[in-house]
Amino acid sequence: MAYGFQIMVEGDYACFSRPEMKVERVSYDVPTPSALEGLIKSIYWKPPVRYRIDKIFVYHPIQFLNVRRNECKSKVSYTAVRAQMKGNGSPVIYTSEDRTQRASMILKHVKYGIAFHMEMTGLKADHPDECEAKHYNILLRRLRNGQCFCQPCLGCREFPVKKITLVDELHPEEISPELKGDIDLGYMLYGMRFHDGGKPINGDWEHPQFSDKADAVYYRPHMIDGIIDVKKYREGIIC
Repeated sequence: MAYGFQIMVEGDYACFSRPEMKVERVSYDVPTPSALEGLIKSIYWKPPVRYRIDKIFVYHPIQFLNVRRNECKSKVSYTAVRAQMKGNGSPVIYTSEDRTQRASMILKHVKYGIAFHMEMTGLKADHPDECEAKHYNILLRRLRNGQCFCQPCLGCREFPVKKITLVDELHPEEISPELKGDIDLGYMLYGMRFHDGGKPINGDWEHPQFSDKADAVYYRPHMIDGIIDVKKYREGIIC
């Protein structure tokens, strides 16, 4: 049995970065499935659970906005933090010396409907008799109460979700008339396939070490009258 949900997500800004743009950020026209999976994981996630995006409803017209921001060129290294924990050095970045300007082409005034379901991965179950219904009810309760363990965002941390609403049904009649017809979105990133398969490479769930090696997975969806049937294209993804 597939335990499914339907939610409405709204935000002022969003950026689902195209990986082929190396320096300046340029957003896809619509969200990637992996970005939406990450959004849901910020509400509730456990190793035994996997989320699958089935459909994406794009309600508002696609509008872009160009912004330029000050950013740091580097980040604090892990070794510098470890050194400070031992009393040596200080992991500091002086923004006045490390600052640079980067342009971004982002989406504005976005509203999406997301139909998804959860599956069991068989990894690190808390109890031998753990079932899908348990995780379904936990996520259902958290969605109803507006709970999350970290701020859900729309692609980038700078663009938080303004509102998440659990609904019984997504209404295609509310989609903007500007999105009517068949729109070829071209090749889009579907997600990253990590080589470790979600299991610690050291075999220790208490102190896990995961691999950072992964392959990019792409698909080529069409948006029909504002709706992307992700499930339809899942078998045709390209690694």
